[in-house]
Amino acid sequence: MKIKRTKFKDLVVLKKDSFKDNRGYFRELFLQKIVKKKFIFDTMSFCKKNVLRGLHLQLKNPQGKYITVLQGKIFDIALDLRKNSKTFGKHFSIILSGKENTSIYIPEGFAHGYCTLEKNTIIYYKCTNYRDKNSERGIFWNDPKLKIKWPIKKPILSIKDRKNLNFKKFIKNW
Repeated sequence: MKIKRTKFKDLVVLKKDSFKDNRGYFRELFLQKIVKKKFIFDTMSFCKKNVLRGLHLQLKNPQGKYITVLQGKIFDIALDLRKNSKTFGKHFSIILSGKENTSIYIPEGFAHGYCTLEKNTIIYYKCTNYRDKNSERGIFWNDPKLKIKWPIKKPILSIKDRKNLNFKKFIKNW
């Protein structure tokens, strides 16, 4: 397994081992000795092409997230909202796919979002905290202040994500 550090404290990209032969492949998805966090909640998402989810976070019970794409491809975003961070308000982006055995660990204090680039995309999450519906917040995906270069122009959004706040209003109401 190869670990790539980023300019964002504690945000890492993990390229994991795949073992292929004439039957198919076997993959390592997670190793506790590498990402030394306690994960208590696992979720999965299935999406059509051009679905955009995010940017989401929980204020009271923040979640660290370990993201792996099992099938398909996504453009993944992590927005640093840690108040005392040198990278506050900046984002990290990466393309994750089921063909490559790469994952990302996003620590607590980041908003997270992604858009799907292929049909029938399956995303697997390991989370360090349970979902807390009452402290969920969202930041609008294409706020110009964030300068995120999304690879799609007209995503499929949930009703909830259409009501997310712009970055300035989110910070003001925090």
